[in-house]
This record gives sequence, structure tokens and C-alpha cells, in this order.
Amino acid sequence: MVDIDVQIPSAFDPFADVEQDSGGGAGVKEYVHIRIQQRNGRKSLTTVQGLKKELSYEKILKDLKKEFCCNGTVVQDKELGKVIQLQGDQRKNVSAFLTRAGIVKKDQIKIHGF
Repeated sequence: MVDIDVQIPSAFDPFADVEQDSGGGAGVKEYVHIRIQQRNGRKSLTTVQGLKKELSYEKILKDLKKEFCCNGTVVQDKELGKVIQLQGDQRKNVSAFLTRAGIVKKDQIKIHGF
């Protein structure tokens, strides 16, 4: 029987060096992620995560609800921390509100979905 020496190359991880460098270096940005989650039928949910911890989430939520005429809540997540949830597709509205209010800069916002 022939003994074949097969070497399986290890999987290449393109983000390995990024994970090592993410120790709060000078070029690291903290992004605010705005996502949409589909509920049932035409209903959807907009989530905002990644805001600074020292901000008052309840005050931001109150202003968002008043400006966009929608309901919302602040949810405490184990991994993500506090997450703002709003009814409906409010991704562009929330992005414009956060930049206009001076909470985050335009280049720190990532909009996900569809």
C-alpha cells in the first residue's frame, strides 16, 4: 500500500491581524450599527447599537420616538450592551438624526440591511 503524505493547508483568516490590532489603537473607529430586522409580514424593527455608554439612551429614544412618530424601547443585551429598538424602517431617519444632533459623525455610522 502506498503511504501518501497529505498536508492540508490551514485556513487563511483575513481578519486575524485586525483582531490583534484592535486594542484601541489610533486608527480604530467605533461604529454605530443601524440594522433592520424583518418581523411578520410588512412589519419591521430598526435597531441601533454601538452608541457611547455615557450617553443617555432613554433621552435619545424619547427624541427619536417624538420626531419619527413611532414606538421604541431600549433593550439590554448580554453581548452588545444597550440596543435601541424602533418600530418600522427608520434607518435613514436615525442616521440623519444622529449626525444632525452631533451624537456621532457620518463616517462612524454603518447602515445594514436590504
